Amino acid sequence: MKNYEIPVWFNDAKLGIFIHWGPYTVPAYGNEWYPCQMYDTTYVRRSGGMEWNYYKHHIQTYGDLKTFGYKDFIPMFKAEKFNPAEWLDIFEKAGAKYIVPVGEHHDGFAMYASKITKWNAKKMDPKRDIAGELAAETRKRGLKFGLSSHYSENWYYYKFDKKFDTVDPENVDLYGRPH
Repeated sequence: MKNYEIPVWFNDAKLGIFIHWGPYTVPAYGNEWYPCQMYDTTYVRRSGGMEWNYYKHHIQTYGDLKTFGYKDFIPMFKAEKFNPAEWLDIFEKAGAKYIVPVGEHHDGFAMYASKITKWNAKKMDPKRDIAGELAAETRKRGLKFGLSSHYSENWYYYKFDKKFDTVDPENVDLYGRPH
């Protein structure tokens, strides 16, 4: 790292857009840590005078976590209003010089067409290569594109218990191996 030189374009760029968007937005409750917290029976987040109990909310809204787990939000993630050109219009108007969406959050769902995992936006819903479409539009306009991966935290993101769907071998590619 001592010898790494920051690219000139980055030194000149004053604004970049970082995007967290994926199936975890379907429940529209709390934040992108919903998939993690919905399996945690003890976690309660207190913020701005509000109390967020993800587990309790999930049970009351969607039911048992053995039958309706995080994987079940994926078919509901349609992205029907996703339009990369409209997004880039907004980003450019704001003065952004680079765009960096999350390619794969801790949840294990890839927002790109993947040959490694079936849990991706191209093979499952929304049946689109979200990251690829954003990359093409970003580059077409002469802006820089990056893709971040947060998958390293997948190891401890989900809780494993026989009352959850996280222990089902069919879901190991998404949730990771029970440990």
